[in-house]
Amino acid sequence: MFRFGLRVAITIVICVPTGLAQQAPAAGPYKVLKTAKVGGDGGFDYVNVDAENRRLYIARTGKTPRINVYNLDTLEPVGEVMTTNAHGAVIDPKTSHGFATTKPITMFDSKTLATIKTIEVRGNPDGALFDPSDQRAYILSHALPHVTVLDTKDGSIVKVFDIGGMPEQGAGDGKGHLYIDVEDKDNIAVVDTKTLDVTAHYDVAGKGGTCAGLAMDAKNHILFAACRNPANMVILNADDGKIITTLPIGMGTDGATFNPNTMEAFSSQGIDGTLSIIRLKATNTFEIVARPPRPIAPQPSTPLSGAR
Repeated sequence: MFRFGLRVAITIVICVPTGLAQQAPAAGPYKVLKTAKVGGDGGFDYVNVDAENRRLYIARTGKTPRINVYNLDTLEPVGEVMTTNAHGAVIDPKTSHGFATTKPITMFDSKTLATIKTIEVRGNPDGALFDPSDQRAYILSHALPHVTVLDTKDGSIVKVFDIGGMPEQGAGDGKGHLYIDVEDKDNIAVVDTKTLDVTAHYDVAGKGGTCAGLAMDAKNHILFAACRNPANMVILNADDGKIITTLPIGMGTDGATFNPNTMEAFSSQGIDGTLSIIRLKATNTFEIVARPPRPIAPQPSTPLSGAR
């Protein structure tokens, strides 16, 4: 989820035999399975997956802005969605409607990749989150207003609201709660998805600053905030914001996700080009599965994902 230079490589990792999990944390139980070069001009920001329809979306910037679409299983190109500069795309598999975070928002058909319409919005669209429980896309912007909520059935704007700072990534529990890390305020905003009001802010200052990734274990009500300064994964109780623990991660995090099948949280790091992996072992007990060694140089305190 971190923007790099002019040539891009996609990598997919799989779990290898469990015996390797007993090695030192830096080694980890994962290995690269396949690498495919994207090529072409322009950088990228978010890489999004439509797991249901087995497609991979890579939003590209530069002279020929577009979204490269790939078969998730073979990594063969499927086609492109032509856009203005996009940071990412989210898909509603039920309606086959996709939404690219361009300005205006590009709504497209995920089967044909044809543009359906554009949606005028304020702010500067960046990250996005699809909530299947209410078929809504949450478009995040560092500039005001911070959140634009779209009905994915027809692309209409449901509500626009602010969260008190610059959002970077969101995660939902599918039961009426949305959590968004506020990158410049060192907190996590809690949103009621019924009223679309901010109901709380969970402070992580001192434990982790400039949090640029957020993932959730919805079953156990646990949030994983991937932060840059200090470079920690801050693990919180989603119900009350109480910090359970912090564990070190790599440098330059710019995205996080959680795999409920393995009970692992992942942080992608741009400075050292690595993944940090943290596993839930038992109730409120976590272990580092993989983490790169700490570099000597401190991390930059400003956002690393480029201008919004």
